[in-house]
Amino acid sequence: MGLEDLYREIILDHYRSPRNRGELPPPAHRVEGFNPLCGDEVILTLELTDGVVTDIAIGGQGCSISQSSASMMTAAIKGKSVDETREFISAFKTMMSIHQQELGDDEHAELEEINPELKLGDLEALKGVVKFPVRIKCATLGWNTLVQALDELDA
Repeated sequence: MGLEDLYREIILDHYRSPRNRGELPPPAHRVEGFNPLCGDEVILTLELTDGVVTDIAIGGQGCSISQSSASMMTAAIKGKSVDETREFISAFKTMMSIHQQELGDDEHAELEEINPELKLGDLEALKGVVKFPVRIKCATLGWNTLVQALDELDA
């Protein structure tokens, strides 16, 4: 099995069996993200305690890219501080913004410049999406919704 096949399997696994699926009850903070171009929707509920993401859940509907990315996101940030979460967001968006470049060592080097300790794990399965610029919005929908939630909670 090649790396591309492995990445496809990781994406499908998160799509078929999403992590942290559902909606947290109030007083969890609730934010909705929507991509009008394709109809993808992410409903994110988030609980912070002492600056740490203690719980997060996602709902909504959409393509395998948007839903699996949101699933991977919740698994990656649950239990992380808000600062660590923002670093993950930055690293993921950097990976997704490397358009039309040859994928390889350059992108890993750029990600490591942000934070050499940060490992994206399963999220690296989504790096192939940059070959299809129209799908980048699908992959980043959950992340942009998370940014909105964190910004609202900081306000």
